[in-house]
Formats: sequence, C-alpha cells, structure tokens
Amino acid sequence: MVSLKLPRPARLAAAAAALALVGTGLAACSPSGGTETIRFTFNKREAIQFMTDLVSEYNSSQSDVRVEIDTSGPDVISASFVRGNPPDLILGNYNYEIARFVQRCTLSDLSDTKAAASVRDDLQPLMDQYGSCEGRTSALPYSVMAASVIYNKEIFEAQGLEVPQTWDELIALCEQLRGAGIDPFYATFKDDWTVGQGWYDYTVGGTVDTIDFFDAMAEEGAEVGPDSEVSFEKDFAQPMEQMMQLANDYTNEDAASRGYGDGNLAFSQGEAAMYLQGPWAFGEIAKTAPDLELGTFPLPMTNDPADLGVRVNMDLGAMIPEGSQHQEAARDFLEYLYLPENIEAYNASQLGFTPTKDAAAPDDPRIEGMIEYYENGQIYQGASVLVPRTIPVMNYAQAMALGASTTSTLRTMDADWARIAFRAPIPKTDDAASGETEESAP
Repeated sequence: MVSLKLPRPARLAAAAAALALVGTGLAACSPSGGTETIRFTFNKREAIQFMTDLVSEYNSSQSDVRVEIDTSGPDVISASFVRGNPPDLILGNYNYEIARFVQRCTLSDLSDTKAAASVRDDLQPLMDQYGSCEGRTSALPYSVMAASVIYNKEIFEAQGLEVPQTWDELIALCEQLRGAGIDPFYATFKDDWTVGQGWYDYTVGGTVDTIDFFDAMAEEGAEVGPDSEVSFEKDFAQPMEQMMQLANDYTNEDAASRGYGDGNLAFSQGEAAMYLQGPWAFGEIAKTAPDLELGTFPLPMTNDPADLGVRVNMDLGAMIPEGSQHQEAARDFLEYLYLPENIEAYNASQLGFTPTKDAAAPDDPRIEGMIEYYENGQIYQGASVLVPRTIPVMNYAQAMALGASTTSTLRTMDADWARIAFRAPIPKTDDAASGETEESAP
C-alpha cells in the first residue's frame, strides 16, 4: 500500500505520469484547447481535507481539466437532479437515497472504464441490494467500511480473556467482566445513530441473512404484517431480545444519557472493555489515548462460529450523471481517483477496505480482526441502511434500547414498510437487475 508520506514533488510526478496514460484525448473536449471545469461532489465529512488535497494535485498535474470540489451534501445533490443540473461526478455515501438515481437509470454506464475493471466482482451483490439499472454499471464502490466490536486489548489481557466466537462465550465473558467490576460494553444510547449502526445492525446481521430478508420483504410489499411469511416482528424478534439482554445487563448505568463523544472519551479512559462502534471512532479515541491497544471482532450472535460476520457498507460510490455536460472530463478524473496509489491511500487514511482486486489488506492492527471475514465474504450490510429514509429506524432502535417494547416497535416498522410499499413499490434485488426502476420511497 502506497504511503501518503511520499514527498509532494514525487507524488505530483507520479500523478503526471499516470495522467499521461489516462488523460489522452481531453484536448478534444476542451473548446479551443482551453481548460474544462467539472463539478465534483464529495460528502464524506471526515475525509474532506484528504480529497481536497487530491483534487489540488490532479489540477496541478495537467491543464485540460479543472475539478471544483463541492462538499455541500446529499440533499443538494438530490436538488440538483430535480433542477436538471446534476454534478459531473459524485463520490458519496451509497445508500437508499443515492441509489434512487441508479434505479431510475439517470447515471452513465461505467462498465467500460478501467476503474470498473479493477473492482472486486464479489461486491456487486452488495451494490445491487439497493437496486440497479439493466445493462449498466451505474455506480462503482470506492470505499468499503467494515465495523464490528471494538475491544480494549489491555483489559482482555489483564483479565485473561479470549475473543469470543459464540454467543455463550460472549455472555460468559460479560459475566467475568462484571465480576471484576468492569462494564463489558460502553453504550451511548443518547445518540440514536450509535444504536442503529451498532447495537441494532450487529445483532440483526449476526442472525439474519439481510439480503434474503429484504428481498422477501420487497416481495411481500404492502402485505407485510402479522400474517406475512416474513416481517420485522417475526424475523427480528430473536436478535432484538438478545440486543436487549446485552443492553440491560452489560452496559454502563448512565448509557441513556451518554452520546458518541462521551463514549469515545470514556472508552479511551478504560471505562469499559467493548464498544459497538465503527473504525471512525479510533481517531477520536486516539486524541485522548494514542497508545491504547485496541482490536476488533465480529459480535457473535449464535453458537456456531461459522455464522460470524462483519457489518459493511459501501461507504463511497462513484457515479457520473447522464445529465453531465462533461462526460469525458469526468471520466478522466474518475480514472485518476481509482489509480492504485490514490484509492489505496484514501482507504488507508479512513481505515476502510479498498474494493479493487489487487489491493492489499489494511495494515492497521486495530482492524486486523475483521480482515479474514471481509476476505472470506463473511459480511453483511447493516439492516439500518436497507430501508427507505421515511422509516425512522434509528429512532426505533434507540427506543428499544431505552426500554420500549420490541414487539410493538417491530410491529410499527412492519406497518411503516407496508404503507410505503403501497405508495411506491420497493424493488427487490432481482427485480432491480431486470430493469424495474420504480422509486424506493416517496
């Protein structure tokens, strides 16, 4: 993996050499040989400085294309499509909202790019889970973020603990920590998203095949309810019961009033052995305890180690709208973004997994515990991101963590799903692949 610590002149020289290969023919796109300007939207808040620097290096390395970076966020992207003035290139969080543009076939086909040829084939089902446009590769994964249990290696070593592989081992470990006066988990139930992406997603993903479940839910559509073959109430009952066991018995007493910032600080100070957060928390923890030894492992939800897996999301997807008036220039910058030294350096900086075929595994010891699961395909997308935004799943997850009835809450989620499906059918994966492009949510 190429380090970001190369001297700037060396990086610029390498970039210029690469552009000599991928940037030919751009002069024809620029009127009278002038510079063509493209608008590039990027909405990963934590990485704005990295991407701004990369844009600057690209602009400095050639004179045919000038990239202007826009970090205003996904709502502005949606509005720009409505106005008929979309960005020329989008690198954004790939979720139900952004995938509406894929389902409606409003994005260019990228299948003939070098970038597309470099992407791992086994990631396509995760991209298609949000829908697709028949005959097109509308979006390319740029960064895969894997998340699982963060644990304090120093506490584990002091207590003689091994990483649990089964549910029974996890409960025994929690009991041992409780007996030693240590909170097993630090929970931050004040912030709903921390419950949704961690507690809810890990427990569901460790129990339910999310691809099969959500395809079946799409098939049921408006019929989801007490009598349907699948439902949140039926299929999520067991994982929610287990989630509540962990939340009630093995967390800090003040979990209801603690937020994300509180959790990072408390965990850095050794106030708990485990933390259900993604790798984005490592940087915050390191501000207080830069030398704290941390690791990761998948949350075991069954007594079969073969069921272990890590939560992933397509953290960034690359897309070029059909409405762009600068297709070739946008493609040139796309190819630049996917040069190995750029895409690998980006993912290294964010503790993400590079989705290209020849990329090396991350070398940060804090996420080493997830590598074998990612490479073996033992991964799942979080259930919290596989529903339309009009279902407030984070709020529901938080309500359950704070003591609301899991049965009643899951039943409400079923009613929400059925109502939305009645108004605008939600496509299942194979329907989307066959070319049905109805909007997933109003």
